[in-house]
Amino acid sequence: MIELLSRRQIDQMRPAGRFVAEVLQRLRDRVEPGVNLLDIDAWARELIRRRNAHSCYVDYAPSFGRGPFGKVICTSVNDAVLHGLPHDYVLRDGDLLSLDFAASVDGWVADSAISFVVGSTADPADQHLIDTTRDALDAAVHACTPDHRIGDVSAAIGTTLTAAGYRVNTEFGGHGVGRTMHQEPHVPNTGRPGRGYPLRPGLVIAIEPWVMAGTTKLTFDPDGWTLRSGNGGRTAHHEHTVAVTEDGPLVLTRPDQDH
Repeated sequence: MIELLSRRQIDQMRPAGRFVAEVLQRLRDRVEPGVNLLDIDAWARELIRRRNAHSCYVDYAPSFGRGPFGKVICTSVNDAVLHGLPHDYVLRDGDLLSLDFAASVDGWVADSAISFVVGSTADPADQHLIDTTRDALDAAVHACTPDHRIGDVSAAIGTTLTAAGYRVNTEFGGHGVGRTMHQEPHVPNTGRPGRGYPLRPGLVIAIEPWVMAGTTKLTFDPDGWTLRSGNGGRTAHHEHTVAVTEDGPLVLTRPDQDH
């Protein structure tokens, strides 16, 4: 069932969105070469504790994973693109890291992801992946208006990714967000304009474009969670939680929440 929230309920989601955005920014500021992925999970866990928030991941056990997940953040490095299970790995200069974080505050969930290069050595191809997923997310956010449909959001993502030279995997995409992390509707990363569920005020969705250089094939790690590119190529992932309102899209996981 697709849930439409009142403006008051959307306002109640703002603290969750702000918290998720702040955690990701604080982690990004702290990550540098020499940091262990398990350190990142510990830092996120402590921030959750201090805020009296709740992790959406630690007990998460969907059919496609080998659950429960057991950690509070996804840390995907280089050729890992989704659901990266934190493990004993020390980050190096030039690693491409994606952080995906969802938490519940006062009963409302927000979900967001960022990708960035660790340290000071950024390969131009890696930066292109990062910039493209960010551009695709921005295009999708702009499509989140009541005169559009899910297909318009998906088409905005797919058009941006393919124009930059990437192929689109459709196995995983965005989703509704509210009291729980994964709700209807599904938001594919490619689609046809004018098709799909109409965007009505009160709809809240997590939009998450992700790409893999040179392939659409995914492989699972033995941990049962971490998804990697089938050719070992680099990957990137960006995500925001966005509310559709009469005044246009409201991005709940931007720190300022002004757009």
